Amino acid sequence: MRSIWNGSISFGLVSIPVKLMNATENHAISFRQIHVEDGGRIRYRKVCELDEEEVPASETVKAYEDADGTVIPVTDEDLASLPLPTAKTIEIEGFVPSSAVDPLQLDSAYYLSANGVPAAKPYALLREALRRSGKVAVAKYALRGRERLGMLRVSGDVIAMHGLLWPDEIRAPEGVAPETGVKVRDAELDLADALMNTLGDADMDTLHDDYREAVEELVAAKAAGEPLAEEAEKPEGKVIDLMAALENSVRAAKESHGEDGDSKDADVHHIGSGRGGGAKKTGASSEGASSKKAAPRKTAPRKTAAKKTEAKKSSGKPPAKKSAPEKQAARKTTAKKVAEKKPAAKKPSGGARKRTSA
Repeated sequence: MRSIWNGSISFGLVSIPVKLMNATENHAISFRQIHVEDGGRIRYRKVCELDEEEVPASETVKAYEDADGTVIPVTDEDLASLPLPTAKTIEIEGFVPSSAVDPLQLDSAYYLSANGVPAAKPYALLREALRRSGKVAVAKYALRGRERLGMLRVSGDVIAMHGLLWPDEIRAPEGVAPETGVKVRDAELDLADALMNTLGDADMDTLHDDYREAVEELVAAKAAGEPLAEEAEKPEGKVIDLMAALENSVRAAKESHGEDGDSKDADVHHIGSGRGGGAKKTGASSEGASSKKAAPRKTAPRKTAAKKTEAKKSSGKPPAKKSAPEKQAARKTTAKKVAEKKPAAKKPSGGARKRTSA
């Protein structure tokens, strides 16, 4: 493991020579930008905006731009001349419980290794002192041209250092939290607890980057000229019991507010206003009634035929003569219709008899 910084830990009057190494590495797949037509690489060059000529790195220096637009050059020699006590030293400022460090401050992670055999004893002493106290050390150090804040803690058999953001670099969460007045009910908390218990503990050692593996397979397939794999269907989560509990919670919440928790439409029964004072039938009986009402429509063609016959009579044309058998059949049909109408007729009331006799 290659070191990126050499210095020492200042622990009171004890100085521990150490080497600083990156504790993490980035496995993200990097891409290049190319010209689509010919595949040529796209490169970025540093060009002076005044003469529009490319400037080499040897002619490039840092500069600070003032608020009024004034540019003030600052060279590496200028920065090196500044008094920086932590230039080669990790200066421990004190010790605090690990809970006193806000995780928002955590930045890059490093391993500290004892630099040489004489550094092994004081290194182990600091490591065991941190382990027994259960605390972490807060220190200052300089890296890449600026002073930084760090936290030293024990990780296994080594001392790890986390770069920390300065307290004034953490933004205040103004306007981020939900509006006041939001209440969480105990039933909702119970549901959240059930979900957490269902998911169980996370096995950190088994977690990996699925997207990076998919990109690697994509690149390998395109390089080999193979067809790309179709997108797999996303498996549905095990939310059957959870959704049922959620629906019950929503229904109970609606009922507590006086709302109907059932989404189904209620049956409406109309009160009848007929002479008998009885209610009109609904459901199947109403369907039967509608079918009975629809039955007389079948006789519409007969009425139409009767109208056509009357129209023929009014046209002045003499009706066609019927034979004796046809006349006899017509009389039977007429008698049958009269016989059917008589039973359906109601007995006239007393007032009707007077009107009839009149």
